Amino acid sequence: MTDPKKYPPLYLGWIMWGLGAVFYLSGFYYRVAPAVMTDYLMVDFGISATALGNLSAIFFYSYVAMQIPTGILADSWGPRKLLTAGACIACLGSFLFATAPSIMFAHMGRLLIGGSVGVAWVAMLKLSMHWFHPRRYALITGLSLFCGVFGAVSAGVPLRVMADHFGWRLVMLASAGISCAIAVAIWLMVRDDPSERGYASFISSDNIDKEPVKSSISGLLSVFRYKNTWLLSIAPSGVNGAILAFAGLWGVPFLVTHYNLSPAKGAAMTSLMLIGWAMGAPVFGALSDRIGRRKPLYVTSFFGACIIWGIILFVPQVPIWFLTLLSFTVGFLTGAQIIGFAFVKESVPLSFAGTVTGVCNMGYMIGPMVLQPLMGWVLDRHWAGRMENGVKIYPLEAYESAFSIMMIGLIIAVILSSLTTETRCQQKTH
Repeated sequence: MTDPKKYPPLYLGWIMWGLGAVFYLSGFYYRVAPAVMTDYLMVDFGISATALGNLSAIFFYSYVAMQIPTGILADSWGPRKLLTAGACIACLGSFLFATAPSIMFAHMGRLLIGGSVGVAWVAMLKLSMHWFHPRRYALITGLSLFCGVFGAVSAGVPLRVMADHFGWRLVMLASAGISCAIAVAIWLMVRDDPSERGYASFISSDNIDKEPVKSSISGLLSVFRYKNTWLLSIAPSGVNGAILAFAGLWGVPFLVTHYNLSPAKGAAMTSLMLIGWAMGAPVFGALSDRIGRRKPLYVTSFFGACIIWGIILFVPQVPIWFLTLLSFTVGFLTGAQIIGFAFVKESVPLSFAGTVTGVCNMGYMIGPMVLQPLMGWVLDRHWAGRMENGVKIYPLEAYESAFSIMMIGLIIAVILSSLTTETRCQQKTH
């Protein structure tokens, strides 16, 4: 028998969190996969940039819609059930997308995938709260994003190479099989709390309010009474929207057209942004925990990212070596947005942790959800009629008009983040 007063061994916490992280990784993979298959999708389904933007963004529609229900269910059902169900539905959605005979079925597949992987982030963070000491929360959150972005990187050059050799449909079918395997592993191994394995939980009953509102609509309404909930949910949408609109969809065709890069090299450049993002997240998370502050790192990184995006998007013909450096740096600074999840959790009572995490994550996804189709619409409005191999080629002026929308979101992010209230890494208790 294990000692019920003893906290679980660290390796066991890593296993519980790690299986959730694997599912979250697959969600990032699905999220940005269309970015390196734009030409295949446009030709196969006979669609324009606007339609492609909608096909990619429909993932975010269902993802965003799931965030508040996920936050509430994470506080009541528990992460294990949510993650298992999500992985099963992701398998179904990937299968439907891979076999879609028309754009309508492709939309249905992407819709199912978005909603299913939308449970991963909140459920994974809920697991980390129970299986790790609170002092590790920001670091674990950063590592969680690192895993997710690693999934996005796998949807860069590796996915493009596999799609070139085997066809994008076969690759998506294989992805469905992997999602099924993840579902089985989570159900067999993951447990919501250490007490289910005979250990003490890092969240005791003394740390959580006894009120039943934590899993109800009243709990949802309660989190909106705190100013930081609003600011930390809206501000990162501009930063997150920028990197996912560029690296997740429009960056590769822009780099191919205006820097004469091959699709594989363009995917490598956008993947470098994601690698920087993955590396920045745990660094900023650990640094924030170490200095005991959230706001300074959060605001300055947003401001720096805004400046660098302006150079990448609007300074013509940047030398490739410098563009490479800027791409990595803007991704690294974007990683600081991960601080927002620890920031917002500390801004409300702990009993609302799952709910406020869902609300905050919903805000993160509004940016790409809006930007991807809107930028596609702007590109189509400025199309000059040029086509190559059945794919529309857009002039530089079209991209500059579309990227202007990104810059507006980034400026708003800097302003709103500067209005947040510092928590000094202390959890609000009432």
